[in-house]
Amino acid sequence: MVQLQKPKFVFMGGKLRSWDEAMLHVGCEAVTRGLNVFEGIKGYSQPDGRFGIVMLRRHYERLQRSARLLHIPFDHTYDEFKNAIFELIGSLREPDRDMWARPTLFAIEGYWGEYTISDLVITAYHQDKQPPESINLGVSTWQRSPDVSLPARVKAGTNYQVARLAKMEGRARSCQDMVLLNQWGRVAEATGSCVLIVREGVIYTPPATEGALESITLDIVEALSHSLGITFIHRPIDRTELLVADEIATCGTLAEVTLVKSIEGLPLAEEKTILAAIQTRYLEAVRGIDPHPFVELSYLPT
Repeated sequence: MVQLQKPKFVFMGGKLRSWDEAMLHVGCEAVTRGLNVFEGIKGYSQPDGRFGIVMLRRHYERLQRSARLLHIPFDHTYDEFKNAIFELIGSLREPDRDMWARPTLFAIEGYWGEYTISDLVITAYHQDKQPPESINLGVSTWQRSPDVSLPARVKAGTNYQVARLAKMEGRARSCQDMVLLNQWGRVAEATGSCVLIVREGVIYTPPATEGALESITLDIVEALSHSLGITFIHRPIDRTELLVADEIATCGTLAEVTLVKSIEGLPLAEEKTILAAIQTRYLEAVRGIDPHPFVELSYLPT
């Protein structure tokens, strides 16, 4: 059974509060309609003792876009956003442990889009410093909703209802993650990360127009691939292409670069030379072991 963390502090209502104080009213739209948008942001301990948060401004800008598409007011400046995250992580950080922060914009007042008032709530959790374990991947019977229904471009809590169902379906099939297909029966993304496949030495991934999130981690992986001389192409991927791929991985803030050892029960080659190289290079870049110019780190004040 997974042991959920209960951090000491939460950022809510413009200041740090104890975990037990951080509550929403039962009548607010964040509760009754699941109206929120959020980000997942990862920070890593660096070799020099500093703590670096990955692509913080890009996450702020994507949160702005999600809020705009759901008409949720978001008036925080980047500096206010950054300082709130610094304050929370600085109060919770433990030596030699990484952290994952979730800034969530909740609609706390208003009704059907009128008089909406929001609050930025940030939670943060510790993570051990270790590469992700390889996983079994399946293809879900649940589908990614189309852009005219619930756009994948909006990183909203409601967008992860289908992912929750797919995750439960996967557990029943001994799969740690599942691929969601789109309305055309092609690959959209996994439940909380993008999908990478390798065929004949080239990395392929579905574009956002196929129902994948506009992923910041995916952009990092693409930049690293170019630096390593690996061709990286965005294009539609059929379901059967997963079954004949040479290598598969998922990538995202939490997933980082997670290698796949089987797809729909079919084992993949144990040696994943291309995606294993990407995984290693990714972790070296975000941990500051071998920095990359594309990977922007915002350092906690010392």
